[in-house]
Amino acid sequence: MKMKWVFFAVLAMFFALAVNLWARAVNTTDIDQVLKKTVLDEEDFKVIDDFLSAAIQELVRTRDFTSIAQQRAVIVSKKSAQGQYAQRFSESAHRHIQAGFQQVQELRPEERRTNVVINLLILIDSLQDLRLADLAMPWLKDQNMVVRYWAVHSLTNAAAVQQLNSGAPSSPTLANTVVDRLKEAVETSSPEILVQIARFAASVNVPQGEGLLLQVADVRIKRYAEWTVKYEFYDVGILKLLESKLPLPSAGSGSIGSATGPGKPAIAQRFAQLYSYAIQRYIKGSERALLNEVQKRHLVSVLVEVEEKCIGRLLNRPQVTIRRAIERESMTALLDEHNRLLGAETTAGELPSQLGFDYGSNRTAPIPLPDPPKKP
Repeated sequence: MKMKWVFFAVLAMFFALAVNLWARAVNTTDIDQVLKKTVLDEEDFKVIDDFLSAAIQELVRTRDFTSIAQQRAVIVSKKSAQGQYAQRFSESAHRHIQAGFQQVQELRPEERRTNVVINLLILIDSLQDLRLADLAMPWLKDQNMVVRYWAVHSLTNAAAVQQLNSGAPSSPTLANTVVDRLKEAVETSSPEILVQIARFAASVNVPQGEGLLLQVADVRIKRYAEWTVKYEFYDVGILKLLESKLPLPSAGSGSIGSATGPGKPAIAQRFAQLYSYAIQRYIKGSERALLNEVQKRHLVSVLVEVEEKCIGRLLNRPQVTIRRAIERESMTALLDEHNRLLGAETTAGELPSQLGFDYGSNRTAPIPLPDPPKKP
C-alpha cells in the first residue's frame, strides 16, 4: 500500500511539474494579471497576443506528444467571458492558429504533420468559439479520418450547436454554411463521423438540418445495400435521431395524422428502410454464414434497442417480439415481425400506416436487401 501511495505521489508531482514548467515557458504570469482586470488597454492586448503566439508556436513545435493535452489545457484555461478580453483572445487565437496550420505544411515526416493538425483542431474544439469555425472547415474532407473527425467535432459539438441556435443575427447564415460543408463530407466519412454529423443535423435549428440528417441515413442505407456497411452498432444512434423527429401518436387515436408535416414522411421512410436493412442483413447474413460474431452482436443491438426505444414509442405500446425471435434464433418469426411492422409486398405495415408514408411509387414493402456481391 505504501509503495502504491508513493507511486501516485511521484506521478502527481511529475504532471504538476510538467504543467508548471510549460506554463513558465510561455509566460502565463502576465496573462494571469490581465485576467484579473475589468478594463483592458493596448498593453494588455499585447500580453494576450504574446501569450497565444508563444503557446500555439509551442504546440506546433513540440515533439513530445505526451504533454500536449496539458499544453492545450493551459491555453483553454486562459479564456474569459469578459467582453474586451474575450474579443481580443478570439481574434488572436484565430490569427495564431491559422499561422500554425500554415507552418504545418512544412513539417516532416507526414505523421508529425498529421499529429500537429489534429492537436490544432482539438484546440479549436476545446476553445468552443465559432469565430474559429472557418479554420476547421478546410479539414472536413481530409482523407485521414482522425483529422476529419476533430474538424467535424469542433463544428458540431454541443457548444457549437448552442451558439448556432442562440438567435444571434449571424447564426442562421453560419449554421447553413456549416451544414453545406458537412454535406460535402458525408459520402466519404466513417461511421463515427456520420453519427456526429447526424446528431448535429437533428439539433441545429435551420431547415437544412433535416436534409443533412436524411443524407446521413441515405449513406448508411446505401452501405447496407452494397454489403460494405461497417460498425452497424452506430445505426442505433442514427435511427434514434430519425425517430426523435417523428411525433408521438395523437392521444387516444393511435394515429399521427396531419401532425407529421411535409418533411416527416421522408424521415419516417428513411427510418423504416434503414431498420429494415438491418433486420434483413441479420437474417440473410445469419442464414448464409456471412457475418462474424461482432457483426451479429452489433446488429442484435440495433434490432433490439430500436424495437424497444423507437418502435415502442411510435406505436405507443411495449415491443418485444423481435427480441424474442432473436432469443429463439427463429429467422421465420423475425421476418414475420419485420413484415408486420414495416410492410410486405401485398400489405402495408403497421408503422407506415400509422406514420402515413410509403417506400416510393406506392410501394408497401421496404426495398429488399440485395444478395452480397459474388467474390471474384
